[in-house]
Amino acid sequence: MFFHIVLERNMQLHPRHFGRNLRKNLMAKLMKDVEGTCNGQHGFVVAITGIENIGKGLIRDGTRFVTFPVKYQCVVFKPFKGEILEAVVTMVNKMGFFAEASPVQIFVSNHLILDEMEFQYGDMPNYTTSYGSVCFSKIQKDSEVRLKIIGTRVDATEIFCIGTIKDDFLGVINDTAIA
Repeated sequence: MFFHIVLERNMQLHPRHFGRNLRKNLMAKLMKDVEGTCNGQHGFVVAITGIENIGKGLIRDGTRFVTFPVKYQCVVFKPFKGEILEAVVTMVNKMGFFAEASPVQIFVSNHLILDEMEFQYGDMPNYTTSYGSVCFSKIQKDSEVRLKIIGTRVDATEIFCIGTIKDDFLGVINDTAIA
């Protein structure tokens, strides 16, 4: 899920940022450019923890910019098949529900929801487990669920996941509607 890795990036910097604050300016630009982005190979860059090395700058012909090779340490988030995550439900419909775990959006199909849960239409659509008139659990917007990732698709800039709650110890953790 979370990994601490070393990555490299070529950073372009204008000469006005040179001087005694060069390292600080490179770090600020690196954080602005990289944190929160998704790399299909490594996952989402959560935070930059440090700079290992700044190479010699190379002046770019025809521009005033200088390119610095920067090797930096960062924390990345990359979900894997079979991983258990806690997520917050963002949308519910008759096809299933969408949930978010950090920057990753996960879809849980109605075929991967417990058989005893039924879809309920209304102002706040939900999946409900009830016996008689007693409601035991409800999956609706803002509910917290524990789910298992059964598939991932990685694009160049985004990671999509398919999940299930049809397994032991999975399902609603915290339901805002039932109290």
